[in-house]
Amino acid sequence: MILDNRGLEPPNPMMRTLQALERLEKGHSLKIINDRRPMFLYEQLDELGYKHTTEPNEDGSFTIEITK
Repeated sequence: MILDNRGLEPPNPMMRTLQALERLEKGHSLKIINDRRPMFLYEQLDELGYKHTTEPNEDGSFTIEITK
């Protein structure tokens, strides 16, 4: 599942991501694309026990893969 958050103002990308993660089954992954690194989201993911990796994209955005 891919969630494109580009063009959204904070905190909308984080809110959309957390809502999508609630529906995600354990062991599955969600990829999100953000205009910037989601520093506050990382804190939430760590607290909730999600694994995540971040890759920069050529257009300056970031793809974050989150595993539940």
